[in-house]
Amino acid sequence: MKPLSALSQDLAAGVTTSRRLVEQALEAIETGSEGTRAFIAVHADKARTAADALDAMRKAGVEVGPYAGIPMSVKDLYDVKGEVSAAGSTVLADSTTATADAPTIARCRQAGFVFMGRTNMTEFAYSGLGLNPHHGTPRSPWDRETGRIPGGSSSGSAVSVADGMAAVTLGTDTGGSCRIPAAFNGITGYKPTASRVPLNGIVPLSFSLDSAGPMGLSVDCCAIADAILAGDEVRPPDARDPKMLHFAVPKTLVFDGMDDLVAAAFDAAVRALSDAGALITEIPLSQLAELPQINAKGGFAAAEAYSWHRDLLAEKSSGYDPRVGGRIAKGADQSADDYIRLLEARRRMIAETDRATAPFDALLFPTVAIVPPAIAEVDNEETYGPTNLLCLRNTSVGNFLDRCSISLPCHGEGAAPVGLMLTGARGEDAHLFDCAKTVESILSPLRRA
Repeated sequence: MKPLSALSQDLAAGVTTSRRLVEQALEAIETGSEGTRAFIAVHADKARTAADALDAMRKAGVEVGPYAGIPMSVKDLYDVKGEVSAAGSTVLADSTTATADAPTIARCRQAGFVFMGRTNMTEFAYSGLGLNPHHGTPRSPWDRETGRIPGGSSSGSAVSVADGMAAVTLGTDTGGSCRIPAAFNGITGYKPTASRVPLNGIVPLSFSLDSAGPMGLSVDCCAIADAILAGDEVRPPDARDPKMLHFAVPKTLVFDGMDDLVAAAFDAAVRALSDAGALITEIPLSQLAELPQINAKGGFAAAEAYSWHRDLLAEKSSGYDPRVGGRIAKGADQSADDYIRLLEARRRMIAETDRATAPFDALLFPTVAIVPPAIAEVDNEETYGPTNLLCLRNTSVGNFLDRCSISLPCHGEGAAPVGLMLTGARGEDAHLFDCAKTVESILSPLRRA
């Protein structure tokens, strides 16, 4: 599918219809290799009905929103009225249906997006790999014959956009769950400053770290969807003069274990930005070295997830993916003192890194240090844990520091997917989008090479 702005223009000009877009999405779901794995539930009849209604309104001259009629997919965490929010699990399958839309869903519905269905995900959003033993694991578009991980936890959401099953999708991001799958599927993913987008009506993982964000084909797509989710006025980002931008590349932690493909793509992107006039400065940001030890007992995610899942685990532990249930259960090992120390460490690190990065427009480093490994390589006890930690390591920096962050593709056409991540200051989402738009415009020639 085309990006949101192009689809909006086509709908307004009568070049296409919402029904046509919906049928294109349904065809991709039904005939593509990943449809049954990317979606847990497809609402074809509802989507067609909604599309027809919006087309009739346009034909009658009724004013509708610029994005009305565009197909959207929704991660299985969001409350949609009349549907069960099962969070990619089977233990919630018999839960009651939602009595109301989550505020984010209500805003997207008001904007006129057509919901195609609920997308697959890592169970309860607790992994960066995207594997799901209950519903299957959708494959990254790259090297599909081998079958490579889609990234998590918003796995089906990212694949749905990459494969044209939706124009834009809703994910969540607690430690990278929008940006990792965006990187592994060659699309763009956004983590907002968490407080901007309401989280009520979304199954939680960690109330300290959770955020709700979009994935799409471009920076514009994410900026448009993010504004709608936040209840803000939609303002497509403006590319800046690159000579006015100053990016910092932190040298601590985030390049450890990086593979050659990621290193080559990142270096090429940095050279392109520098050649365009952007100022790139390497900084130590040594505080990042503390993160593994700070989170050694599972951090906020384990403690807060255990609090939410405690009774459910006691009743239905056998129904969980053991790799997820086991990680959640570790939250029981944290004491009140451990949790208080976590809070203190976070406050201190936010203050220290805010001071260290104040002169810069954004931090710049790879979204993930590796390209997506084969599903068969990580679907075992020996490799699952270490690979999951490596995939989450870079993106989780933005969540712990309570910042906005975006991943955009920086690899060449047909090459292994690599994400370039820009992480901005807390609350500076609009500025980060402008920076990302600038970077996207500079990297476009590399992407076509």
